[in-house]
Amino acid sequence: MNMKEHILAALREQFDHWEVLLATLTDEQVTAPHFDLDWSIKDVMAHLRGWQQISIARMEGGVFDRRPEFPAWVMELGDLWEEDANQTNARIYQNFHDQPWSRVHQNWREGFLRFLELGNQIAEIDLLDGGRYPWLNGYSLAFILIASYEHHQEHYEKLVQWLKSE
Repeated sequence: MNMKEHILAALREQFDHWEVLLATLTDEQVTAPHFDLDWSIKDVMAHLRGWQQISIARMEGGVFDRRPEFPAWVMELGDLWEEDANQTNARIYQNFHDQPWSRVHQNWREGFLRFLELGNQIAEIDLLDGGRYPWLNGYSLAFILIASYEHHQEHYEKLVQWLKSE
């Protein structure tokens, strides 16, 4: 298994873990505030979806060999959106908090599958090359894939911990 296949397999496994866990939750568990900032599981999934939109834009940039085309809500935050995660997280919450769970889940699910598909379309050499895409400032697209895995894992672990304490 090459590095690209290894990363994508780990992401697919992550996706499967989330889907199994989310399927076990009641509507009340999904929508009641449980976490920091009184976020619900739905808010956490919307948060993951918001950052997923950014990652998808970067992966599309790699596939189509162009600068990423970020969603309008990201561009509205100004040039420092990436350096101010709290501001970005607040905007994600503002944008997605009122959406119904079914929509949040569907968008996250479709986005995750799209993210995997894009990762699969990029040659391994391009995926691993930190100098290939100047707009990534020395990072590789593999870093974007791994960062998404880690972000999902961080929130998954918090959710599992909360469920154990419930």
